[in-house]
Amino acid sequence: MAQQHSGELVSNRRAYHDYEILETYEVGISLLGSEVKSLRNSEGSLQEAYVRIIDSEIWLIGSSIAPYRYGSVYNHEERRDRKLLMKKYEIRRLKMWTQEKGLTLVALAFYLKKGKIKVRIARARGKKLGDKREAIKARDVKRELGRVMRGDARS
Repeated sequence: MAQQHSGELVSNRRAYHDYEILETYEVGISLLGSEVKSLRNSEGSLQEAYVRIIDSEIWLIGSSIAPYRYGSVYNHEERRDRKLLMKKYEIRRLKMWTQEKGLTLVALAFYLKKGKIKVRIARARGKKLGDKREAIKARDVKRELGRVMRGDARS
């Protein structure tokens, strides 16, 4: 089930459906001023975003941050690659793990922490269709059980 955290600006709920989340990380991100303003208005998307390690640097690729409404000609490009900020040894460790078969890095959310925008990324394994069906069944059973416990069971 998708976890909602306080202070979340943009969330990638689809990632929780498509991937089995193994471990999450909090990383910084290098943004332009207009991108920060746009994200603070929750005008971004991580739907098609993924994380890649290129030349021992970690990059967020395919994310979309809408141009700032009040920006001038110096507004940012909507879909550009953005560098993530993480310690070198952590990047090396992630690179080793992602070389393992079936593991990938996905972006889960943009959020605020002490006035700074952070990105929650995860080491994940893609779910197969059967796994997705099982997760949906388990969620439905849990929801129904909650209804029965509260006494709103439908007759």
